[in-house]
Amino acid sequence: MNWIDLQKIFGAVLGTLLFIMAGGFLAESIYHPVAGEGGGYTIEVADAGHGDDHGEEAAVEEVSLAALLANADASKGEKVIKKCTACHSFDEGGANKVGPALYDIVGRTIAGVDGFGYSDVFNEYKAEGRTWTYEDLDAFLLKPKDYAPGTKMSFAGLKKETDRADLLAYLQTLSAAPVAFPTE
Repeated sequence: MNWIDLQKIFGAVLGTLLFIMAGGFLAESIYHPVAGEGGGYTIEVADAGHGDDHGEEAAVEEVSLAALLANADASKGEKVIKKCTACHSFDEGGANKVGPALYDIVGRTIAGVDGFGYSDVFNEYKAEGRTWTYEDLDAFLLKPKDYAPGTKMSFAGLKKETDRADLLAYLQTLSAAPVAFPTE
């Protein structure tokens, strides 16, 4: 096969792709669907709740952090914490990484690791004299950007409350003098 034949094949493939792309643009401009409109019926479904509540909404039962921590498993928390090891050190005397070292964090002053460049919001918390409690850590781990608006931490958070409780149970083991879990 010579060079001219290869150019013809390449030109045919390129022309076909351009034709398909142009056809797509044309079809999109003619048939522009609008979400939520069009054929079909909206079917309203009655609440499929069980029992005789006569339309009253069932209350979502919230479990207290103390109850979650009482049933938490530190060995499961050690597995959950692997998500954090890329940015944090958990060893005693461990060095700061992208995030501060977290050994013995419970009860420590927020932004209390010397030599780490904290976000402004954490420096404000430090100025207020705040410390990391289990409640604060739970709220932070749920959604860091909500707990500390402006934080540099890009972690989305842990949605499962049992994962957070297990992680907190593991953090309790990372201390020479562990802070007791809350009772209420």
